Amino acid sequence: PSYVLFWLFLLGNCLVQRPELAQDGDFVIGGIFSFRTGQDYVTNTFQAIPEMRKCNNFDFREFKFAQVMIFAINEINKNPEILPNIKLGYKIYNNCGTMDILRAALALVSGLKDEISDDSCTESETVQAILGHSGSGPTIAFEQVVGRFQVYLYISLQISHFATCACLSDRKEYPTFFRTIPSDYYQSRALAKMVKHFGWNWIGAIAVDNEYGLYGIAAFIQAAQEFGVCTEYSEAFSSSDPPDRLQRITGIIRHATSKVILAFMSHREIKLLAIELYKQNITGLQWVGSDAWITDPSLADNEGHSILVGSLGFSVSSAKIPGLEGHLRQLHPSQFPDSQFVRDFWEDVFHCSLNNTANTPKKPCSGFESLQNIQSYFTDVSELRFINNVYKSVYAVAHALHNLVTCEEKKGPVYNESCVLTKHIEPWQVLQYLNTVNFTTKEGERVYFDNNGDSPATYELVNLQMTNKDTMEGVTVGIYDASLPESHHFIMNNNPVVWGNELTKDVPVSVCSQSCLPGTRKVLQKGKPICCYDCISCPAGEISNLTNSIYCLKCPAEYWSNKQRDACIPKEIEFLAYDELLGTLLVLLSLLGVFLSMIIILVFYYHRETPIVRANNSELSFLLLFSLTLCFLCSLAFIGWPSEWSCMLRHTAFGITFVLCISCVLGKTIVVLMAFRATLPGSNVMKWFGPAQQRLSVVAFTLIQVVICILWLTISPPFPFKNFTQFKDKIILECALGSAVGFWAVLGYIGLLAILCFILAFLARKLPDNFNEAKLITFSMLIFCAVWITFIPAYVSSPGKFSVAVEIFAILASSFGLLICIFIPNVILSY
Repeated sequence: PSYVLFWLFLLGNCLVQRPELAQDGDFVIGGIFSFRTGQDYVTNTFQAIPEMRKCNNFDFREFKFAQVMIFAINEINKNPEILPNIKLGYKIYNNCGTMDILRAALALVSGLKDEISDDSCTESETVQAILGHSGSGPTIAFEQVVGRFQVYLYISLQISHFATCACLSDRKEYPTFFRTIPSDYYQSRALAKMVKHFGWNWIGAIAVDNEYGLYGIAAFIQAAQEFGVCTEYSEAFSSSDPPDRLQRITGIIRHATSKVILAFMSHREIKLLAIELYKQNITGLQWVGSDAWITDPSLADNEGHSILVGSLGFSVSSAKIPGLEGHLRQLHPSQFPDSQFVRDFWEDVFHCSLNNTANTPKKPCSGFESLQNIQSYFTDVSELRFINNVYKSVYAVAHALHNLVTCEEKKGPVYNESCVLTKHIEPWQVLQYLNTVNFTTKEGERVYFDNNGDSPATYELVNLQMTNKDTMEGVTVGIYDASLPESHHFIMNNNPVVWGNELTKDVPVSVCSQSCLPGTRKVLQKGKPICCYDCISCPAGEISNLTNSIYCLKCPAEYWSNKQRDACIPKEIEFLAYDELLGTLLVLLSLLGVFLSMIIILVFYYHRETPIVRANNSELSFLLLFSLTLCFLCSLAFIGWPSEWSCMLRHTAFGITFVLCISCVLGKTIVVLMAFRATLPGSNVMKWFGPAQQRLSVVAFTLIQVVICILWLTISPPFPFKNFTQFKDKIILECALGSAVGFWAVLGYIGLLAILCFILAFLARKLPDNFNEAKLITFSMLIFCAVWITFIPAYVSSPGKFSVAVEIFAILASSFGLLICIFIPNVILSY
């Protein structure tokens, strides 16, 4: 219950310590820093009041933060333009460990001026704002605890220079929190963009096991997924974990395939990890660090710091603070006589003792010691990053107080734009004015807070490089500014980058699978993230012309993929051409048939008066030879590029010439049969089939075919056609039939006449030797029918241009069969 927490709060106040550094003022700003990094842990028995835990070691950066706060307050007090005639004071607590930090925070919230005695409580003094803490964990704990007591106490305003956890942007949970450092939400996105920029899509992630690390690594993984970056593993540990947990993580790193590791942790954890990796000789890794450790000067103090050379990470922008170095070098224990830490700090720097009565081997301090000539991190002001955030925090509170005390009526931020009374200013009133703070520092940096209390997201990309022996320095190699357009958020500069462990000058490679080259596509590996895939070649007819394509594109109908499958090239156009070997042979055979036909015509014409020529019905023989010549010539129409006229000509010429040819053969067969009948006594049959009737029968038979062809050409004529289906990689130029009925009608009519002719010739095969022409016609018709019967399956099954070649071969074979079987024996006999 809340009242239980309230009484615990009061109990905590009774155990409160005095501030480490303090100065009175009209307005007081509180500060919480950890000048020491370790603790002597005490086991509570719950039988007595718990002892105060003692802090060990030194953290000069935190002490430097406190001195910057004091410097900024003194600078403001000397500036007549800010808070004129008003003096700012400070109460700075030095505590380590979350519990002691909370105790200090509660003391600042309660406003206790001095330590509580057994007799009574003392006068209270309200702080207008609390600066700190540097860690997200203590800051979250403080905000959550103080939030419980807002029923009993006034609102406490907290402004941090280093607490980056994205969770603190939640205004419902932390309504009084502000910070002069960007949220880890932006840092996580910046890190994801940077990882993507260098082509690393397969990385490991290690975080400190607290809110800072867990929230930060979760935000990074989410942002990384948006940019196509996968995480091989994600682990967390803290400096207080048992050693075996750290060893388990180093084992994971050793066996992992990723070569880039994101470390979202503080300097304490990264030191422990670097030492363990150094002991196990695990090198060649590219580290990507968060702002909590990437610029920490104490990294070079441990033996494993070489592991971290080449690390990349974002840090807040560096700045210059005029006069700060002089302030730091003027520090003397006499300025803070009640501060034990200042005395310890002085003794540690000068290796002397301020307490002459103490039993110590150190020599007594002479009193002339000075920091003026001391070179240390404390006096170094060459790189002020997070220190500048402390400086801005003090000025932000000062500007808020200035706006509050100089408020003009109807221009205030609260209560219908009214101002507040300045006699008793409360922290919640300062909170209202801090929301509207907007000023520019001496260095030209604009300071303001968004609706979540966050500062603008601007970072420098820092690369850890070795400058001198055993000294690492963060060199700025790029910037990230979330206020710029999306495409200009991340920009590299011209400074050279040192990569992981200085092993190579080239950008390290860390991918689960190598990039799929053009001509292939990505296929995800089962059970693995999207960054792990196999590269599969595109199938024939499809291409990919981009690297890491996830699909292949089909080529247009008239194009086909090349051998590399990365470009579409025009398909090979196939037709029976004159200049190819097959076409040339068929042309030669066709011309040979024409030549033989002409020779026979000449021979028959020369011997036209001989009995043999007369006996073979010279008129029909000459007409048959003429039709055979046309048959040989019509085969040429099937060769060459199909056009509209050639398609109509080739089929109709073929049908008409062959009908003319078969009609002549049929006429000769009928003449033979009629002649045999005419030799019988009393027969008068020849008068019914004389020359006029023969001519008429040939014309009649041929006209029927002409009519069929005219109907075919009128209704649906043949036309040139590009066949894309028969071959995937070729275009077959052919003549489409138009009407298949017309084609088969033409072919069927030829077959009908051929069969009729064959039957009549077969009936006349046993005539006397004087009529041996019937045998020759029978044999020729047998060849003709055999050719065209075999033509049908051969034509249907032949691919592409070979179907045309089969048709030409059938025309030539049947024509040669008629020519050779009918005329060659007679030519031989004529000689």
